[in-house]
Amino acid sequence: MAATQRIAVGAVAAAACAASVAGCATGTNSELGTSGPRKGAPAPQSVVRLIGDGSTAYTGAQPHLPRPERLKAGEKPPQFVVFSWDGAGEDSQKLFSHFRKVAKENHATMTYFLSGVYMLPEEKRDLYRPPQHSPGSSEIGFNDEQGIADTVKQLRLAWLEGNEIGTHFNGHFCGPDGGVGEWSVAEWKSEIAQAERFVKTWKTNTGMKDAAPLPFDYDKELIGARTPCLEGQKNFVKAASQLGFRYDTSGVNDQVWPKKREGLWDLSMQLVPFPGHSYEQLTMDYNFMVNQSGTSTQGDPDKYEYWGDQMRDGLLQGFNRAYNGNRAPLVIGNHFESWNGGTYMRAVDDVVANVCNKPDVRCVSFRQLADWLDAQDPQVLARLRTLNVGEAPRQGWESFLSGRPAPAPKGVPGAPAVRQ
Repeated sequence: MAATQRIAVGAVAAAACAASVAGCATGTNSELGTSGPRKGAPAPQSVVRLIGDGSTAYTGAQPHLPRPERLKAGEKPPQFVVFSWDGAGEDSQKLFSHFRKVAKENHATMTYFLSGVYMLPEEKRDLYRPPQHSPGSSEIGFNDEQGIADTVKQLRLAWLEGNEIGTHFNGHFCGPDGGVGEWSVAEWKSEIAQAERFVKTWKTNTGMKDAAPLPFDYDKELIGARTPCLEGQKNFVKAASQLGFRYDTSGVNDQVWPKKREGLWDLSMQLVPFPGHSYEQLTMDYNFMVNQSGTSTQGDPDKYEYWGDQMRDGLLQGFNRAYNGNRAPLVIGNHFESWNGGTYMRAVDDVVANVCNKPDVRCVSFRQLADWLDAQDPQVLARLRTLNVGEAPRQGWESFLSGRPAPAPKGVPGAPAVRQ
């Protein structure tokens, strides 16, 4: 996987968010993704606790997160679809804000894997100490004050709309000679700690002391990631497990129900049909591009439409195979990019609109999927994992999952409330 695009220096035109902390607290500021209290409803209590230098804050439970429920005996599972973005940041293309809008219009939430260096200004680059590289090194550059302000605004709004903010780490080092695939568990822990620190200190590093904070505690928000180039998964998972992460999405899976690895849900991307070819393709824009135009991000313009249609149709075939088959969650990964004329972004637009409004479909973040999986009877999940790619139960779902489920452990998401 190629390095995610560098945030364009000075290219972002949108003004920085100037919402007050009070506005963030009450949820009455339109920039924070709400239009104020419902008519007749009491005004919400102000709940803001600044963290550290005020770059982040505790503002209460995240809005728009549905409570996961256990499947009832014989109940057909919902079809989950996860759309996720590597190196999420807002630049002159304004794709972060675009896909926030697409998600809202189609009753979806998504996961945005933020690159920590997108919260660090160029002049402070030496604060980054990448493993096996000199201080201030990065394959995707850093950011400027305007780019950071615009990215913070999108992160704030995205979270308040129910989306998840994960991490894509920092310098995006791939391949030999210090690439993430060579990093030790300790080096991964250092990289993770730095990614967290840049998010938690963006005000100090930019001098934007009066800007509104990110409305979440990143120590609690950060529960999963995707490694650069899908490299280094083995040691990353070990580090992440020790740090309390809940999932990883750095590998390649078939379209089957997920299981845990080192205590983390393995929610890796999957192989889906590649129209016109006998082999299958990973559910990521970069991989479609490489198999269409090679390493050139701007190939033959006459083929742009065909290439986008090819990705769209491959993802839809994968979706339909699961939707009408084993109902395994479909995991899709992308970048905010303009490769081959932006045709892959158009493909994602089409897929979101096509699948997220179908009956029994839930387009969710990885956090929401992990919550749902944790709420299920382990025996039911084990039964679901016996289904192969595209395989629906021969005797029907009611018979296949008709056994009486075990009670949910106390405190697990989806467990019945304890009666007093």
